[in-house]
Amino acid sequence: MRKLIVSEFVSLDGVMQAPGGKDEDRDGGFEHGGWTWPYWHDDIGRSFGALMADCDALLLGRRTYETHAAAFEPMPAGDPFGDMMNAPRKYVVSRTLQQPTWRNTTIIRDDPMDAVRALKAEPGKNILTDGSSQLVHALLAHDLVDELHLLLYPLMLGGGKRLLPEGVHATFGLVSARPYPSGVVGLHYTRQRG
Repeated sequence: MRKLIVSEFVSLDGVMQAPGGKDEDRDGGFEHGGWTWPYWHDDIGRSFGALMADCDALLLGRRTYETHAAAFEPMPAGDPFGDMMNAPRKYVVSRTLQQPTWRNTTIIRDDPMDAVRALKAEPGKNILTDGSSQLVHALLAHDLVDELHLLLYPLMLGGGKRLLPEGVHATFGLVSARPYPSGVVGLHYTRQRG
């Protein structure tokens, strides 16, 4: 059985919204987009690369998919980050996306949680989800997440989309905690069942 891994940037107060760019996601009047950039360290990129080496599929919500597609699809072959992000199969959960805009994409329109269960049962490497707040909430509510890879940033945003949904009870065990020189801490958890 393949593992489903959720990888997220998260603030001390649990916000995951618009980490990469000022105008990436203004839902709810969010004004703090781009909050991760002051804390970048190359070791964070290397740890993400190691995580991606064991993944052959990306599972994304529509908005995250469209943001990623716009950034990575145009990258020329030979760009290390572009090659890493463009190589895996992509699965996007959407009822509104008409056509894929990123290579190797399958659109999941109906029964997404059943589709994810089937995807996990197929042979292959790990499946990675990032961003995709509504999808992550549904995956957690349906007990489909096997691991959390969180980058915890040393700031509070005061509001925004939360990583963890209300009303879901789940237990995770800490595998590792890695502090980076910029103050970010990488946290790796596995789902504890039974």
